[in-house]
Amino acid sequence: MIIIFKEFTINNKTVKKAVIQGGMGIGVSLSNLAGAVAREGSVGVISSAHPAYNHPDFYSKNTLELNLETLGYHIKKAKEISSNGVIGVNIMWAGKNYEKFVKCCIDNGADLIVSGAGLPTELPKYAGNSDINIAPIVSSSKALTIILRLWDKRYKKTADMIVFEGKKAGGHLGFKPEQLDSEDDINDLSETIKIRDEYEKIYNKKIPIIFGGGIFYKSDVEKYLRLGFDGVQVATRFIATEECDASDNYKKRYLGVNKDDIVITKSPVGMPGRAIKNKFLEKMEQGRIPAENCVNCIRVCKPAETPYCITNALKNAVMGNCDDGLLFCGANTHLLKEITTVKKVFEDLGV
Repeated sequence: MIIIFKEFTINNKTVKKAVIQGGMGIGVSLSNLAGAVAREGSVGVISSAHPAYNHPDFYSKNTLELNLETLGYHIKKAKEISSNGVIGVNIMWAGKNYEKFVKCCIDNGADLIVSGAGLPTELPKYAGNSDINIAPIVSSSKALTIILRLWDKRYKKTADMIVFEGKKAGGHLGFKPEQLDSEDDINDLSETIKIRDEYEKIYNKKIPIIFGGGIFYKSDVEKYLRLGFDGVQVATRFIATEECDASDNYKKRYLGVNKDDIVITKSPVGMPGRAIKNKFLEKMEQGRIPAENCVNCIRVCKPAETPYCITNALKNAVMGNCDDGLLFCGANTHLLKEITTVKKVFEDLGV
């Protein structure tokens, strides 16, 4: 078996393997999964989306404080599991209290913040003069241009890493629903790399660019490395691992899915999302599902109007109630056939 040996650096952090793990919330990628991935020499990513979701006082006490405390715990735990490997945190720009989550990452020793679900225009301001690395998630060269120009003009900073998510990615997607039927993002990928190269010259530094979306086989890794990317982001494949933080019922629900069961749905975040068809989505198509136990977590969400509460939907699913919850997934979820290990996923991907 030919192994792809390619490493890259995020400033002073060396990533030995060209596959990094995508952040998945609620509760799918916490310290156990992120720590196991980082232990293999890659980047493990914790989701900041309600890490305290299973706390008995989640709804009855200050949810924000519980989430920040729990996120801090998981960052430190992932560092311990990985023997001080590279640990990142995914923070949705669409979420409220963004600045506090950035500060939590800095205070607890995270190496990297990855941020999407909107354009993270103020991330450099909140990161300040700390050593934490920052990486926007974009889905077009236009979005990347906007972000890098704004960061440069306002803060005299640029990205330390870039994640470019294509149309086959899971969860929230940076495309209009009608754009998801086409496969024409290769040209835009090339333009995105050119923009990255421009800012590497301006700031005299290497800025690794990572492609995410539909990565399942070794050949997928090779394809995007040949196109000029420094690595690829993999998320859905890591759900079906022993180390994944989700419940066993949740993991098993991803096995044996038919391609027709993978659909595009609407999210209260204001973006389309890719998910597994289930009773919850069928119910949602029949009309609005009133939000209960609102924790006021999304900037654009209006509880009295939202089609459903995304927190409750994701929380239900990850705890094992998969018929009454939201199951975000990538386009190639139907290829998952068994529960494996993080180490085996890396071997299968050739890194």
